[in-house]
Amino acid sequence: MWNKPKVINDINNRTVMKNSLSLGLILSGLLLLNVAAFAQDPDLTAEEVLKNTVAASSNMHGCDFPRLDKENRAYFRLYSPDVKRLQVDICGKKYEMKKDENGSIIYDDDFFGKQASLTVSGQLEGELAATALGAIYTFGPTFRAENSNTPRHLAEFWMIEPEVAFNDIIDNMDLAEDFIKYCVRWALDNCYDDVKFLNDMFDKGLIERLQGVLKETFVRLPYTEGIKILEEAVAKGHKFEFPVYWGVDLASEHERYLVEDHFKRPVILTDYPKEIKAFYMKQNEDGKTVRAMDVLFPKIGEIIGGSERESDYNKLMTRIDELHIPMKDMWWYLDTRKFGTCPHSGFGLGFERLLLFVTGMTNIRDVIPFPRTPRNAEF
Repeated sequence: MWNKPKVINDINNRTVMKNSLSLGLILSGLLLLNVAAFAQDPDLTAEEVLKNTVAASSNMHGCDFPRLDKENRAYFRLYSPDVKRLQVDICGKKYEMKKDENGSIIYDDDFFGKQASLTVSGQLEGELAATALGAIYTFGPTFRAENSNTPRHLAEFWMIEPEVAFNDIIDNMDLAEDFIKYCVRWALDNCYDDVKFLNDMFDKGLIERLQGVLKETFVRLPYTEGIKILEEAVAKGHKFEFPVYWGVDLASEHERYLVEDHFKRPVILTDYPKEIKAFYMKQNEDGKTVRAMDVLFPKIGEIIGGSERESDYNKLMTRIDELHIPMKDMWWYLDTRKFGTCPHSGFGLGFERLLLFVTGMTNIRDVIPFPRTPRNAEF
């Protein structure tokens, strides 16, 4: 059997684990175990759910739980990054982008015969599966191309995305709160020694912050009310780097003010202006807002983003037209509404942001084995 992780310090005072997995890698496994419970009998206890799903769902972020061979030797499965500069197989061909005399890419002559991109989400395909199977999740690498050089952003990261048929926005908020509380509770119950080490050596308020998340009910706050609170703070002299007004996409400083200064507990912000949210989010009756939700956490800001999905075919068509999304790429998605559908909702949890919160680290690049960020693709 493998040994319990032992924590030591290296010369840079960074936390490392000896003879086993880091706390971050251990915590990764719980996500699949927890979300697998969506498809289980709701009457099962947490222990029974884990027992039933551990064999099939023991994948880890960065590494897998050790698999033992016939001689009882442990092997760990490592997930390497999808974005790489160096390929080990020198005979392997690369995807080459052919261009015309003006420098434009000729997609008709491309490998796939059309434009294709790295995925930013598994949601749209997840919606198809959820309406067929009831409750599903995806868990895999996702990508962002914006030039965000902050301690909270990665160009390649892992995201877990449940999608559940017949869930409305209220059900979605309940699920997100229950899910993230379960993850935090699991870390405290099963990795307390490691969390205490991080608390004692790195972040003195870590355990108190984690326990606070478990004790408090998350605030459910409409976006419009949140803007009023922020505007009142400005009127009283609080300084924000970015302006506050109805219709703005809130910055991290705004989100953290609501969580850390005003309510002093996690907040689920809802009913965002439709102009700053995606086309697939269900529109409210006011015609101005959508049933979106962002879960905001202390020191992190947004940790979960989700919504109830638009089920009305005509509203979806109108929104796609307004945003000038090419219809040729949307036919299959529209067909899921064209012939009837059901209410369904889902969300995405940025896994490294969860690890950032649970470990008390201050830079997201410290909680993923091979960070990919703008102008950085080493290893």
